[in-house]
Parts: sequence; structure tokens; C-alpha cells
Amino acid sequence: MNRKSTKRKACPRPDERQPRLAALRRQKMARSAHAYVRGSASLFYQWLEAQKPGALPEGPPVWIGGDCHLGNLGPVSSAAGHVAVQLRDLDNSVVGNPLHDLLRLGLSLTTAARSADLPGVISSSMVEALADGYEQAFDDTRSDITSSTKRSAVVKVAMKEAVHRSSRKMDRQTIDNTEAALPHGKRFWPLSEDERTAIHALFETEPTRSLIRAALTHASDARTKKVSVLDAAFWVKGCSSLGRRRYAVLLDIDGTCSKGGPPCLVDIKEAVSSEAPREHDASMPRDNAKRVLEGARHLSPMLGNRMVAARLDGAAVVIRELMPEDLKLDAQNLTEDSAVKAAHFLALVIGQAHARQMDAATRRAWLGELKKGRPKSLRSPPWLWRSIVDLMVAHERAYLEHCRRYAFDRRSE
Repeated sequence: MNRKSTKRKACPRPDERQPRLAALRRQKMARSAHAYVRGSASLFYQWLEAQKPGALPEGPPVWIGGDCHLGNLGPVSSAAGHVAVQLRDLDNSVVGNPLHDLLRLGLSLTTAARSADLPGVISSSMVEALADGYEQAFDDTRSDITSSTKRSAVVKVAMKEAVHRSSRKMDRQTIDNTEAALPHGKRFWPLSEDERTAIHALFETEPTRSLIRAALTHASDARTKKVSVLDAAFWVKGCSSLGRRRYAVLLDIDGTCSKGGPPCLVDIKEAVSSEAPREHDASMPRDNAKRVLEGARHLSPMLGNRMVAARLDGAAVVIRELMPEDLKLDAQNLTEDSAVKAAHFLALVIGQAHARQMDAATRRAWLGELKKGRPKSLRSPPWLWRSIVDLMVAHERAYLEHCRRYAFDRRSE
């Protein structure tokens, strides 16, 4: 394969990855307070653990996303090509308190608004919209307003691009060329021989070959006979997941590429223990990849039905084909109007994912718990506003300390 020598020199060897990935993660988290929030789920749960019993509502145990920040929501596609906004990352999914997803989303949205230099009054309005949107999902007397007329500009732009995005455009944006090769450089690093052998074995030998093939939309035809690995690379992607095994793989389905068709792009992601606290007596798969898959099927079925849990060289991994429509929301496009509408819409999306797992009586009881003790003069419960403000203060302090250490380390290099 033809690769530019300058790019090859910039790529670390497999045994040199971890220091580079750790440095890159610190750099990403220093870029903004919102970026720091995305990569610090552990701090969020430390704050929750420090709260006094009874200070926050205790919701009925259901599958939760566990890391429900703005970057983990966006348009996803079903195998049939239908598009909807759902959770896109279920690494931390567990059976737990649904309130945790609401608070994590509220922290992410309000921090994004502050990073976009929106006034504090918008944060207040966002929390009100957050509460209303989430509560609506459990109120059977209110209609579903997830139509396009109620979405914020941020969501509308992402949905429009998702619906009209072609596979060839995805190939160019994701791998920078239309050849059946992953260009080594900033995003794709070379594999070790052991890694390459393990990936070929994963896709080209039974029984995992048949399991994976069944989840690939390109290979959904019953007549599909052969899946071949064209190329693979270590994928430098995400923030909180930097440091884990992450691979991009190009597949040829029944010789499609030799006929001029595009390759199938597949994401392999290592599944590790969740940072979110689980319900103590909850029944969940012990295998982390199977846990992530089960969480996806409950919370984001359009995505979950396209995912496979497997083992790669002894490690639990989740495998999914990347679709042209799979996009994340861009927090940089937040405006005063779109921020409030986004808070309402995304809270409704999360609420609906939780509500689908409850019967009518449980939904009514949880709605009553959310509204308990709220004065008529307030449009959001005091505990929600207080929690998000406290979380923002704690994360802002930690972010500044992170930046201070990062600057010191840079000067010491």
C-alpha cells in the first residue's frame, strides 16, 4: 500500500502508543471546560457518591447510558436506513438510577452553553427545558413533540446531514480517500503483527464470522458468502476511551470493492468496566461487551441491533459497522435559542429511552417523584438546579487544576 513516508514517521510503534495516547487525552481535556466534562465521568460519579441519602430522587432501576453527555447523542441509523436521535455510546451503560443520565446531560448542556459564552439566564432556561422535556416522556397525557418543528437548530442540522449523507462522502470524511486502505497518520496508527492476525481471525473464521456478518448491513443478504479484511489500523478516536483498544477495519463483502463499490468500515472498541454505579441486585451480563450490547438494545435499539459482542485476543470488544448517518451533535453551534430547544429535545429523547423500560404505573410514580416538592412558581425542581450548579462548580475547579498541571508539564518537557 502506498503511504506517505512523512505520515509513517509520525506514527508511534504499537509499544509506544500508551504515552502518546495519555498525552493526547490530557491535551483534549484542556481545550475547554466542556471537553473536560466529556472525559471526566469518574468525577461526576464521585460527586454523586458524596451526596447525602435522600438528597436526590431515586428512580426505578432501568438501563441507563451512564455517560450521557452531548457528544454521546446524535442521529443514528437502523439497518433499514431509518434515522433517529439516540444515544451513540453505551460504554458505561448499566442498570441503575435514571436520574444519573438526566444530571449528566444537564451538566454537559450547561457547560457547553458556558463554553459558547451564552449568558447565565440561558442556563436557567435550559434547566427548565431539561426538566420539562424529561418529564414529558413519563406523562401519558402529553403528546410526543419529537417532530422536526420542535428540534433545535443544532439537532436539525445534524439530522439533515445524516439523512442526506452518502456512503462515499462518509468514506472521504472518515478515511480521507476512496481507496481500500486506511492512511496512517494522525488518526490511524499501524498495528502489530499479533493485532493484525487477531483481527483477520475475528472476521474470517467461524463462529464469530457468521455472527458479525449477520450484523453488517452490507452483508444482510442471505446469499453473502465471503467477508475479507482489506486493511485495519489502530484508531485514535474519542476522549474518555483514549488508551483502550480501538480499531478501524475495512471489509470487502463478496468482492464488492473489486466491482467498484465502497468498502465496509467497521469499528472495534474494547469494552471495560463501567464507571456508573449499578443497582446492587441488578441482573446484567458479566462480560463487559455483552453488557454494552444489552444496554444499547434497551436504550438505542437502532444502534443495538447493529452491534456484536465478541472477544479479540482475549479482550471483550464491541463491533459495529459505521453508517453514513451516524453523527454526533456539535456543541460549537449552540445559540441562545438552539441551546434551550436542544435541552428540551434531548431530555425527551433520554426520557423516552428510560420510559420504554417501565410500565404505566412505574412511569406515573417516577413522574410524581420528579415533581415532588416543587413550588408552583418554579418550572424546574430546586434539586435539579442546585445539583447542576454544584456539578458545574466542581468540574470548573477540576478543569482549571487540570489545565494548570497540563501547562506545567508542557513547560517541563
